[in-house]
Amino acid sequence: MNRQKLPEAILFDFDGVLVDSMHIRDLGYREIFKDFSIDLVNQLIKYHRINGGLSRYVKIRYFYEKLLGREISDNKVDQLAEQFSAIMRPKLKDRSIIINEALSFVKRCYKKIPLHIVSGSEQDELRCVCEFIEIGSYFLTIEGSPTSKNDLVSSVLSSYGYDSEKTILIGDTINDYDAAKSNKVIFYAYNNGSIKDLCDRYIYSFDEVFFN
Repeated sequence: MNRQKLPEAILFDFDGVLVDSMHIRDLGYREIFKDFSIDLVNQLIKYHRINGGLSRYVKIRYFYEKLLGREISDNKVDQLAEQFSAIMRPKLKDRSIIINEALSFVKRCYKKIPLHIVSGSEQDELRCVCEFIEIGSYFLTIEGSPTSKNDLVSSVLSSYGYDSEKTILIGDTINDYDAAKSNKVIFYAYNNGSIKDLCDRYIYSFDEVFFN
């Protein structure tokens, strides 16, 4: 068992790290864009999967501006994001999507290490889901979009006075890596072998991660 020094705090991404929800998000994008070309929607799904840490606001705008080549107003983005959230909330209220080894790790750590969630998921939806699946009490803060991941991480560091070089961000996308590096925090990758070479440590299983 490889034990490491206790970090000052651990920041978790949500989708893909604490819950297995990517397929549910796929369905949401397919539903809100069901009247458009399936080929374009498939391109969006590909972008969404590569950039899991980005908010739906960014992805909706990407679909219009990059794939459709159309302008989209902030109001329209908000409207589509709300539609997306309405689809997500009932589908995400399912304890079967929890990644059990991650939750076991959280339960093992939360009394000795401050834990936070920094997610690309819409904040109200995120907090609602965490409450429903009964994991919210393990985290000091649960923060989501439309604030960017970079800014969420920066805000936690400044609000709590954590030393960035003693703080860990656990994520599964290149956007999580970027947020970690921008804020000079340690990056642990999980559930995505394509970013294994970028991280400070790759988590093959949370069962193998222990701190002194």
